[in-house]
Amino acid sequence: MEETRIEKLARKNAEALLGGGTARIEAQHQKRKLTARERIELLLDEGTFEEIGRFVTHRSNEFGLDKEKYLGDGVVTGYGKINGRLTYVFSQDFTVFGGSLSEAHAEKICKIMDHALRNGAPIVGLNDSGGARIQEGVVSLGGYADIFYRNTLASGIIPQISAIMGPCAGGAVYSPAITDFIIMVEGTSYMFVTGPNVVKTVTHEDVTSEELGGAQTHAVKSGVTHFTVPNDVACIEHIKKLLSYIPQNCECLPFTYQCDEPLYDPVPELDNIVPDNPHQPYDIKEVIEKVCDRDSFLEVHRDFAENIVVGFARLGGRCIGVVGNQPAVLAGVLDIKSSLKAARFVRFCDCFNIPLLVFVDVPGFLPGTDQEWNGIITNGAKLLYAFCEATVPRVTVITRKAYGGAYDVMNSKHIGADFNFAWPTAEIAVMGAQGAAEIIFRKEIAAAEDPVQKLNEKVAEYTRKFANPYRAANRGFIDEVILPRDTRRKLIRAFEALQHKAVTRPRKKHGNIPL
Repeated sequence: MEETRIEKLARKNAEALLGGGTARIEAQHQKRKLTARERIELLLDEGTFEEIGRFVTHRSNEFGLDKEKYLGDGVVTGYGKINGRLTYVFSQDFTVFGGSLSEAHAEKICKIMDHALRNGAPIVGLNDSGGARIQEGVVSLGGYADIFYRNTLASGIIPQISAIMGPCAGGAVYSPAITDFIIMVEGTSYMFVTGPNVVKTVTHEDVTSEELGGAQTHAVKSGVTHFTVPNDVACIEHIKKLLSYIPQNCECLPFTYQCDEPLYDPVPELDNIVPDNPHQPYDIKEVIEKVCDRDSFLEVHRDFAENIVVGFARLGGRCIGVVGNQPAVLAGVLDIKSSLKAARFVRFCDCFNIPLLVFVDVPGFLPGTDQEWNGIITNGAKLLYAFCEATVPRVTVITRKAYGGAYDVMNSKHIGADFNFAWPTAEIAVMGAQGAAEIIFRKEIAAAEDPVQKLNEKVAEYTRKFANPYRAANRGFIDEVILPRDTRRKLIRAFEALQHKAVTRPRKKHGNIPL
């Protein structure tokens, strides 16, 4: 008996839901990986997913592809809600041709990206693909370029998040690289432009996929990934948490949440965090966690360039971006990697109207041939440029050292910060007392009967005159010297005062950041 139209639709729906079949689904599960549809089901609010393009198939006939077609062609696309917010999503299906990208596969992703951009909603890509579908040749490569182009058009307009939940190699890596945040799953995901076999052929290096482009490699060494998570479920939960700090698009403000803790009470523990010894380290994360709302700090790039800390937090329920030098690592010095890390974060916050809070304890830029030969000048300038062009509310707190050009770069009053506070422990000077005394009083020290004693006297003199926040406060470069315990109250009120800040800049196409 011939099937009815309704029966035919039901059969096709069931076929599409199976992807590459039960055997391949089981193989996916054996690798500790969820299927494309299971991932979407976890990501979106229950019952909100609406699929687009379920019955799309590839149009290729070469190399036997005409005999092997799967509904959906290896990617599930659509939209739904995450905690009530409209979100567009695509999820690559490794059970179908290894999730490889074909012309039709790419068209589905492009269609959903176009919808996201037109409707001003975030897009989340769940990547699990063996790369371009080789049998299709140039049309699959063209599909990647179509996606890259849309990533670029959407950049700074809607949030774009990429989760790497399996392989991501060759041209496939460039779409996540353009997006705002990358999350990698430990042990099951990797990213690289050329795989281990090509590397061995060309450079004779013997390296595994994990060593070359695994989650830890990109979290610690390259900084390609912003977050690592232990499994697929944790990855999905992390995406939801990350989105809670980010507005729908560049025209919206971040969401404000109910804050159930005191807003203006002093925090006495902050008075004792900075050691009396200026050479002794402390953890800037302690400052961040005690100033911001309890358990609200979400660190970004935690394992990369640890001498600077960046992340999202809430202050009195308001979402903010936090940047802070980390005295516990390399004394908080700025170098190439930390400058890049912070610059990228600052620019993201500025794109999406997220106010910036900056904690400063920086002895300067890292000296050395390695830094100079690899472009500390240009890379340090990227952080400077990022702060200078940012128009969101910007508040700075100098906790201890603010030396040399690094003082200028770290959101100083001179480059457009709105409010600049300093703790009594702040030292704002061209350089440290020891180095300054050796230069300024070189002749006196050399002529002294006891050069060591003379040097110590001059160091003490320089410290007394310059190693404090008051000269900068006298000039108005510091708006107020505050007790550490009052920092939370001061910051909440400062950001309240800045909530309607508006800046008009000269008309231009775009600036030329020193890339």
